[in-house]
Amino acid sequence: MEEAEEAAAAAAAPLGSSGGAGPSATSWLQRLCSEVFRSSQRSVPVAEAPPLAVVAVERYAAESPPPRSALPKPPAPAYCYDVTLADGSRREKCCLAPALNGLVQRNALRAGCRVRLARCSYLYDEKKLSSGFLCLEALEVLRGPADLGREPDQPRRRPLRGGRSHYLPLWNSEDPYGDIWLASRPPQRVEIDVSRLTSLGQLEMNWRSGINVSPLLVRILHKSRLRYYGKPDKKLDVPYQIGLDALKSSRNIKCYVPKAAYFEVADSSGMMSMVLWNSLCPEWYKSMKINTVLLLEQYGVKTSFPFKTQPTPRDSQMKRFTTIEISLNIRDPPTKINIIPEKMVKPEWRLPEVRYQFVTRSELDNLPNNHSCDIIGLVTFVGRAERTRKKEYGEDFWLYRWAHAVDGTSDQPFILELFTTSQPDVFELIHPMTYLVCTQMRVVRDITENTPRTLYLTTSNESQMFITGWHKGQPYTRDSKVKSFIQWIKTQSEADQIKKTVIGGYYPFPPAPNTFLKYCKNNKVESVLKAISETKRETEDLHYREHKRIAVQGIISAIRYVSYAAEDTSGVDPIQKDKVQSTSQTTVKSTGVTKDCVTKGKKQSHRNKEAKSLFDSQRGSLEQQQHPKKSRIKRKIEHRTEAENLHEFQQENSVPEQNLLAAPDASQPSRADKEGVNDRPDIEEMGRTCHDSWQSDLWTKVKDNLVDHLHYGTVFPESIPRKFDYMHKEFLIQQYNLHPSVKKPKEYITNKEIHEFKSASGLGHYEVTILGINHDVAIDVAFLPIFCPGDPYLFHAEDIQNDTLLSCMNCISLCQQETASNEKFYDTCPLSNETVKAAVDLDRQHVICILDICRLSEDKVEVFLNKIYKIMETDVVNLV
Repeated sequence: MEEAEEAAAAAAAPLGSSGGAGPSATSWLQRLCSEVFRSSQRSVPVAEAPPLAVVAVERYAAESPPPRSALPKPPAPAYCYDVTLADGSRREKCCLAPALNGLVQRNALRAGCRVRLARCSYLYDEKKLSSGFLCLEALEVLRGPADLGREPDQPRRRPLRGGRSHYLPLWNSEDPYGDIWLASRPPQRVEIDVSRLTSLGQLEMNWRSGINVSPLLVRILHKSRLRYYGKPDKKLDVPYQIGLDALKSSRNIKCYVPKAAYFEVADSSGMMSMVLWNSLCPEWYKSMKINTVLLLEQYGVKTSFPFKTQPTPRDSQMKRFTTIEISLNIRDPPTKINIIPEKMVKPEWRLPEVRYQFVTRSELDNLPNNHSCDIIGLVTFVGRAERTRKKEYGEDFWLYRWAHAVDGTSDQPFILELFTTSQPDVFELIHPMTYLVCTQMRVVRDITENTPRTLYLTTSNESQMFITGWHKGQPYTRDSKVKSFIQWIKTQSEADQIKKTVIGGYYPFPPAPNTFLKYCKNNKVESVLKAISETKRETEDLHYREHKRIAVQGIISAIRYVSYAAEDTSGVDPIQKDKVQSTSQTTVKSTGVTKDCVTKGKKQSHRNKEAKSLFDSQRGSLEQQQHPKKSRIKRKIEHRTEAENLHEFQQENSVPEQNLLAAPDASQPSRADKEGVNDRPDIEEMGRTCHDSWQSDLWTKVKDNLVDHLHYGTVFPESIPRKFDYMHKEFLIQQYNLHPSVKKPKEYITNKEIHEFKSASGLGHYEVTILGINHDVAIDVAFLPIFCPGDPYLFHAEDIQNDTLLSCMNCISLCQQETASNEKFYDTCPLSNETVKAAVDLDRQHVICILDICRLSEDKVEVFLNKIYKIMETDVVNLV
């Protein structure tokens, strides 16, 4: 009742007055609470409100709506949001009216922004004897970052509505979030009476006898992701269980099995599933790691759920007990759990070791679809975090990102589809140049294609991910292929590898199939195809970082090339600059490039020095596990961030002879410096006819008479893959993760914007106009020709080789790639004769265009052309 008493005490101070002495009396938020609290109106307009800082936006399950009447009503929201505001002297947690949920879902209302309130109400929870709270019913999101001032952090409290005890992560439901999740439970010294123990084999034989179960001593071999199964009509306080059905590619997800939650534990007799339920999850989940030894007492035993997924055992000789599972709950009966320190584990207990099945990239080509394996590699590319819906029109999302990793056994990288594995501290910190280990990965390959175009690995329900800083103590450090990877790393040059690294941007993978028939094999044509007029609704319904792939019919009617300003330093968004520029503008741009090259020369030495010990730092982390007695690094701090490890290693290994790389010769220009020099030949010297735009005769006749023309041809700076800059690692990581729920102080210092980082793709993009087949609507979309001269396998140009128009449009990147070996980037023709001819060949033809759409944030929606199918293909005609 403290807040209600404060509000009542401040009632004499009307909104807009100082209202007395003390810090709280000067708080505009407190005076607002007082005025709304005293008002006889249910909803109170707010006049002359000052800008307020948004400190946090937090999500939780909505309460069950009342029974519906016979009249149709829109579905009730599944989640509510609490918003913490600050006015410079006070912080106030308010609930957000459900009508404003869309502001959060589009990431317009977010931590760190500023808002101006327009209407509020004062609400009570009728099921609690507690104070009320402000409800925000109307507000304006202002431009510019918020100044949070120096208000002290208030202790975290429960959600304001619905009797929930905890918050969920803001953008998915599989990650632990909030203070209720204990970081660790320390191992305990307990006396183990081996004579009282039972084995898993004996438990399966005797569990129906009604005899009280004896204690179990087991080792954790597999651990699955968290599964949140809370719904508005669920009364469970903490509705968690560990695990979920196997997560294949998000494009194949139809539904999930609601009771497939488990660890896999084993003793000398075999392996069995173990389920951790509800309130025990926040208490024990983070402490129950792979290889942890548990002493279990007073546990439950239940018949195993028949449809849950199973991890692939690495020991083919181990027996599996699949008829029953161990149930750990806070009651019925209350389970007693003890973690046994590894140094207390005795050989006579005969607990099995954790085993792995690591494969190299060269071996991957021969593995069948859905094969399970483990991998280790050096990360060369990390995509942005994206989301996809679990159910159409639902509010629950899978969270994932793409990554590439190399291991030296093949020119091609591992392509990895990484869904969150309830390890947010790892998932959010995956970045180029880190060592990545992924376990229980599944092979995905297109078995219908004659050539293995589509080949990648995706996480399963039991996958775990580890990066530099998390390798210590992991059993895989003793694996022979992990040791081989470390030996390969010793032969590599950090400076050469870091040139190949890329982060973020649009990533057109997996490629669309070669034919529309294969694209539609799991769907009806009527449900796959969207009208162009429906595209606007599709984009408006997108949530923050939600990615979808849709198909529309139309006619390719116009193409325009848009060039980026090379190394632009003018402060103007380079994405919107046109290729055609005046002589004076060209001179300014050239001057900017020259100046930037000088800056690069000054920074290059520092970058190389920083890169020198990067491999050594990470490799040492793994080698210390393999040879702990040979380690020469004395660790004085047990828990350190990767950045601290890198800094300490650089200090300890500052002697140049101890590093793999020789110091760069300052007298010789570096390749990075050469790349900045503007020595491109004139286009006329290349002997080709050049165009920067093309439009069909049909388009010139109908473009002024359209009912609607949708413009989605803009390419935002966030859509362009960027070269990774280790000096700005923290900034780049933050840019391509999802926006945090709570505003935190910056942990990095940078004066650069994202568009100032070097593009890893081409020098521009295409704007393609698709006319509707009824000639009444049109849509402009973007096509991004992408390549990376440092890593030709990063973006696969062969994925569009049977698509004539897109192949020709992509040739600008291929030509640039050919000249990359000469360390020069020629300004090749944006619209070559071949491109124009391919466009003319499609003139007035009905085609099917596959579009990738994604909401980047707020009103920024990218729409990229991924594939073009000709309607007259035989297999497409057979679908009708």
